Amino acid sequence: MMSKHVFWFLVVIAAFAVPALFLWRMVGTMGGTARPVSTVASEPPGTAPPADSPEPNEPSPPQDLPRAGEPIEEWTDWRGPGRNAVSPSLPATLPAKAVYLWKRTLTGAGLSGVAATARYVVVADKSEGKDQDIFRCLDADTGKQLWSIAYATPTKLEFTNSPRATPVIHRGFAYLLGAFGDLHCVSLEHSQIIWRRNIIEDFGAELPPWGTCSTPLIVDDKLIVNPGAKDASLVALGLYAGEVIWKTPGKPAAYGSLIVGTFGGKRQIVGHDAVSLGGWDPNDGTRLWELRPPEKGEYNVPTPIDVNGRLLVATEKNGTRLYDFDGTGRIRTTPAATNRDLAPDTSTPVVANGLAFGCAGGLFCLDLNGGLKTRYSVTGTKTFEEYVTLIAGNDHVLAVMLDGRLGLFEAAPDRFTPVARLQLFDNAEIWSHPALVGNRLYIRTMKEIACLLLTGS
Repeated sequence: MMSKHVFWFLVVIAAFAVPALFLWRMVGTMGGTARPVSTVASEPPGTAPPADSPEPNEPSPPQDLPRAGEPIEEWTDWRGPGRNAVSPSLPATLPAKAVYLWKRTLTGAGLSGVAATARYVVVADKSEGKDQDIFRCLDADTGKQLWSIAYATPTKLEFTNSPRATPVIHRGFAYLLGAFGDLHCVSLEHSQIIWRRNIIEDFGAELPPWGTCSTPLIVDDKLIVNPGAKDASLVALGLYAGEVIWKTPGKPAAYGSLIVGTFGGKRQIVGHDAVSLGGWDPNDGTRLWELRPPEKGEYNVPTPIDVNGRLLVATEKNGTRLYDFDGTGRIRTTPAATNRDLAPDTSTPVVANGLAFGCAGGLFCLDLNGGLKTRYSVTGTKTFEEYVTLIAGNDHVLAVMLDGRLGLFEAAPDRFTPVARLQLFDNAEIWSHPALVGNRLYIRTMKEIACLLLTGS
């Protein structure tokens, strides 16, 4: 027979549990617009990869990550923690041959960058039927899947319907944005969907032809997204419940990602909409300034770069420009320097040693302290002519080529100085920005993800 004390104990537990469950369901589904429910699974939803276990080399190489207590730069955002593709972990050379800690096959094409910590790797995927987005969380040491979320999507979009935005990892949560505006906040450790929204449907925006591409930006306790709606061009959401903190009117969304920095003494969000470059106050979304370039019709894909309080902007039709700001935080409309040689359509440059390195039909090295003069270029070869991802650090630049090659060269001002190159994959396409954590480069092709050991093998 149940004792009186046990009975009242169960009553108290129920009193707390039922409202908590109700609140959890409300928070997990807030966003207003009805849509297919997302699912969380410890195994891949739909058609699984050929094997859930990774495909390690024989034998497994040593893992040369920093020892406990040593700092490690985790790759938790688009182009890394500062959105500048600069890493203190970049090596001075490459191994003689590609050595992988693990590989695993994926089910769909991938354009989205990889995010990684010392424990987790988060990668976007697509179902074989192309009718579901899948985000997978993998064990960083083994490649084994820890969990995944999946949800239904339309099947047609320009240049695949896979997610474009890089997963963002912050304080134990992953923020995952798909190409059709589906946004999820997921607990990394507990694999729970905390909240979800669709930023296109919820704010009445029109989906751009190439989908939602901009990686959400974390500023303080806000998640900044750019639906591109007339009365919600930019929106700040709460990190932990997804509620609207502010929204600001403006133009349709561009494809590039935003940054946050201090320019002219004013901390601000900076980036493109469909027609202009702009700055916004992160506290309330107020538009601080707008700059429209001379040549119209830009797709505005490359990300602007904060160069010690100056702004480096590189786009296809207007080339590369370096801007100063006045004392109120407004951009000076006339660039401090310009360069027409480097005019990338999609690839974002990197900055190292007072130089800007970028790719657009070749590699170009520009002098940031010398009027953006082209110091040298590498053209007329296939090496840098197609899409290239660049990571800088330790006086070197790492280049990940579209066709699966890896190159390392010195961040030198006088001439192109290659250090090493490595063939990683055959018949591969790499559109996804890799993640560099310690000596591990997590790299995604259109078919698989692999953990490449850059040193210590």
